[in-house]
Amino acid sequence: MTAHPETETKTLSWKVGGMDCAGCAAKIRGAVERLPGVGDVRLSVMSETLTLSLDEAQTTREAIEKRVVGLGYTAAALASQQAQKSEHKHDGHEHGDACCGGHDHSHEHDHGHDHDHSGHDHGAPKPTAMAKTAAKSHDHGHGLPGHVHEATPEGVSWYQTAKGHLVVGTGLLLAAAYGASLLWPVAGHWAFILACLIGVAPIAKRAFAAARAGIPFTIEMLMTIAAIGALFIGAAEEAALVVFLFAVGEVLEGVAADRARASIRALGDLVPKTALVEENGTTRQVDAASLAIGQIVLVRPGDRIPADGEIVEGTSGIDESPVTGESVPKTKGVGEPVFAGSVNREAALRLRVEKAAQDNTIARIIRLVEEAQEARAPTERFIDRFSRWYMPAIVGLALLVALVPPLLLGAEWSTWIYRALALLLIGCPCALVISVPAAIAAALSAGARQGLLMKGGVVIETAAKTGLVAFDKTGTLTQGAPRVTDIIALGHDERTVLALAAAVEAGSAHPLAEAVLERARADGVTFAPAAEAAALAGQGVTGRVEGRAVFVGAPRHAASRAPFDGKAQAAADALEAAGKTVAAVLVDGTVAGLIALRDEPREDAAAAVAELKAMGIRSVMLTGDNARTGAAIAGALGMEHRAELMPDDKVAAIRGFAGNGSVMMVGDGINDAPALAAAGVGIAMGSGTDVALETADGAVLKSRVRDVAALIRLARAAMGNIRTNIAIALGLKAVFLVTSVLGYTGLWIAILADTGATVIVTANALRLLRFNAGKN
Repeated sequence: MTAHPETETKTLSWKVGGMDCAGCAAKIRGAVERLPGVGDVRLSVMSETLTLSLDEAQTTREAIEKRVVGLGYTAAALASQQAQKSEHKHDGHEHGDACCGGHDHSHEHDHGHDHDHSGHDHGAPKPTAMAKTAAKSHDHGHGLPGHVHEATPEGVSWYQTAKGHLVVGTGLLLAAAYGASLLWPVAGHWAFILACLIGVAPIAKRAFAAARAGIPFTIEMLMTIAAIGALFIGAAEEAALVVFLFAVGEVLEGVAADRARASIRALGDLVPKTALVEENGTTRQVDAASLAIGQIVLVRPGDRIPADGEIVEGTSGIDESPVTGESVPKTKGVGEPVFAGSVNREAALRLRVEKAAQDNTIARIIRLVEEAQEARAPTERFIDRFSRWYMPAIVGLALLVALVPPLLLGAEWSTWIYRALALLLIGCPCALVISVPAAIAAALSAGARQGLLMKGGVVIETAAKTGLVAFDKTGTLTQGAPRVTDIIALGHDERTVLALAAAVEAGSAHPLAEAVLERARADGVTFAPAAEAAALAGQGVTGRVEGRAVFVGAPRHAASRAPFDGKAQAAADALEAAGKTVAAVLVDGTVAGLIALRDEPREDAAAAVAELKAMGIRSVMLTGDNARTGAAIAGALGMEHRAELMPDDKVAAIRGFAGNGSVMMVGDGINDAPALAAAGVGIAMGSGTDVALETADGAVLKSRVRDVAALIRLARAAMGNIRTNIAIALGLKAVFLVTSVLGYTGLWIAILADTGATVIVTANALRLLRFNAGKN
């Protein structure tokens, strides 16, 4: 019997060591996606992961690893995947990996489904729908330049790595060569050659590996050509110096990347490593990562909370600043949620674990920031495309510089070859390629620490252009916790009106429903949940109470179901004019009464609107509430408003605003999902909720309206940083390209300028790590 080839496509992931910049990711992507059967290649520089879909009938997993390792990186399965074993059987034969004792190098999943890689330090990205879309829309570039950086293990200094050893060794050889040249010039010359060859050997190895993978135009190849060419024309001293400076530049870039990555690792360190689990009246210490949903955990005063959970015993002040950035501790008691990483300040608490370690608030924040690296900004994609034709153009120009003057003008060959080699080095666009992703990574990290989350560079770029911010009212501009202020009886007594309303609202999670139920409980009004209860989107709720048809909803919707007499209409108008939300209670087609509620604006809402105005940004409130209430709230906050909007009306309003510029929508991430999706940028309010982290393009974790202005301020700072970086990179290239061709600058100045530009733009990007977005 003939075995049929395996044709199932699987999603696989690896941990890639040494991927420190966008150029590294581009090189790996370009090399791997050229292999047959490989698709949907995604790389995260922040989490150092490679994820792809693979048809193993065309390319094996070992071939993927071999290609990555050949480029100078490391590739290993994530810890959670190493225990998995592939058992594809064809006619009784096992089809599995031949290495590592037969264990898989990556976990397999049905293609196209979410996958969670939580085995490495902080949990590898679990793609949301948006992240997948962004990843699929990547402009997969080929031939982009990029240094290869060795992975620096945590706690290991740069000089303890192999790359550090090479820098130190080459530097010592270079110093010895200079010393020898003073005492014995001939020996010094050979010492320079030896230093050059030792230093360029690993660079050349990576260059030819990339060339075999179909990527000939890399900085390693340019360095190899320049160094060997310099040796042939007798410039051994400069060749050795160039190789040394290049290695120094690589180490500096690696150090900078580790610093940016450390800001994310620091978030993971907020969660304690151990927890005290209570079982059968006794406590035992366990690994916090092993906590299971439903377990009871004891948290002593001063301890960090080890998991997202709910308090089941005790009351204490909880410092949530590590998670939300809010410095004032919150007093929380039984039934209230707490977040992993928060600090218990006052009294012992017992809490029930509600989320596994890989799904707690800190892990989701880290995952979001890591995923955001995949959503490349339009500027970044343009730079990638620009670099693909720029590199061959530089190589072609260098050839012309080397050949045309000697052939046509009879100029000295060695002089113009030397200038061509300098042109090759200065022409490398490393600084240009790094300029955008370095700034975006730093901005995302700074934002995460300040409770401002944005899903990638495209969100940053769009947010920076925001000209109008549309706010939902309830839960966004207001506290989201309305209270019943008035009960107007019309034909029934107040307690009956309240009981009827509570009966049909009993199954609803809407804030207005919760306010009615809270008032009923406070007044001691008893009721039974209504039968046939149903919610009418944007209108109200209906149900049957003791055989009577009951409707609770806005007066404008209730008016089509029951006639409003002059008394009822006057009462409703008066309540709405006072800025209150009115719910009419109808029983069998007659008005039984009115219930008025008010949701007070957040304390910082007015200040937030003023900040946005000072930044040249308009603010508008979109609400489904009545026009009078909308006008009262908006007037107090000093902003525009549109009221009595159904969900599709909000979408239409957003699209109408978009005709005049970029629009940001801020909402709760549930009721406003269509409007959040329709806006250029959708921002969800909420202290680390699933909705806040998964639904919109970003989230403000502190639930402060002023943070919307802070988020835009951070986005603008990031784009300003990017423009500065591009100007530095292109400006230095332009100057030194001209000086190299004219012979004013040589090889070592060329590589120093290239390395210097890379270090300058990286250092400039890292300044964003210290940016205080909340400061006007």
